[in-house]
Amino acid sequence: MTDTNTLFNNAVGLLGQLIATQSFSREEANTAAIIVDFLNARGVKTERKMNNIWARNQYFDAAKPTILLNSHHDTVKPNTGYTRDPFEAKIEDGKLYGLGSNDAGGSLVSLISTFLYFYERQNLKYNLCLAITAEEEISGANGLELIIPDLGQLDFAIVGEPTQMQLAIAEKGLMVLDCTAHGKAGHAAREEGDNAIYKAMKDIEWFRTYRFPKESEIFGPIKMSVTMINAGSQHNVVPATCTFTVDVRVTDAYRNEQVLEMIKEHVDCEVKARSIRLKPSSIDRNHPIVQSGIKLGRTTYGSPTTSDQSLLDIPSVKVGPGDSARSHSSDEFIYVNEIKEGIDLYVAMLEGIM
Repeated sequence: MTDTNTLFNNAVGLLGQLIATQSFSREEANTAAIIVDFLNARGVKTERKMNNIWARNQYFDAAKPTILLNSHHDTVKPNTGYTRDPFEAKIEDGKLYGLGSNDAGGSLVSLISTFLYFYERQNLKYNLCLAITAEEEISGANGLELIIPDLGQLDFAIVGEPTQMQLAIAEKGLMVLDCTAHGKAGHAAREEGDNAIYKAMKDIEWFRTYRFPKESEIFGPIKMSVTMINAGSQHNVVPATCTFTVDVRVTDAYRNEQVLEMIKEHVDCEVKARSIRLKPSSIDRNHPIVQSGIKLGRTTYGSPTTSDQSLLDIPSVKVGPGDSARSHSSDEFIYVNEIKEGIDLYVAMLEGIM
């Protein structure tokens, strides 16, 4: 078992390599290779599908429950506000700068270190499955979702994202709806046609005011926002169609499929969901891993941002070093001591249940 100081030093070195290697979503092949080499050099047998890597602890026992440790190695593209080279991993005043350092490089290397800490341990109560995945930033189909069938039976997950090592025990899901109100075209000067805009207005008002019967204890009501609308071709023609887009943030009170069905029952317009795969997620506050974190002084909260949690059908907690407010920001950074804290807290949380 490697001591946490050695793990920390190696983690900072690995994160420096990852920052220096471009890994935009769908372009993560080179960072995947770095991670495979890093794990293989430490005696870990890895598997890879496209740009996703996974591994299991040395004494994996199929009769035991399995914990998934997951984070992502893709990044967004740097914004125009950068004053530094986004691919230069540089430590100044205790900050490690670079694209992806905070989201989610710090969590990624801390979880890898935690996996290595337990890798050779025998007689653990749980197995560990480490999955370092791609395309998280674009909710792509070739990320975590691609390899879930390969990971086998999983009982719960720790998803590494910057949360200041506090425990996000619920996360909102997301549905984007394309709605079409159908009318009948006619001349605006005569009593002709059936104005699709007026029909859409009725449904838009429903989206604005409706409250679902069940509300989340953590998030409160589901939020629906009409964000785009389009209709008409010229001033003197009554439009036959009016299209509008609705952003729906689903809470843990419902499944996406339930919310979509209820919406269709209440509105007259045609409703098509672009996807229902980004599901709300939650874990019971009394779950052993959550209680282990609480005993270490961690607080619980509900996260408004989506992550790979949305692709899991098992209980999951989102926790990791860094600050979500720094994600996708100019001159992104993570404090080096946050990585040390991340490793120590991940290890302590798992020791509390192992």
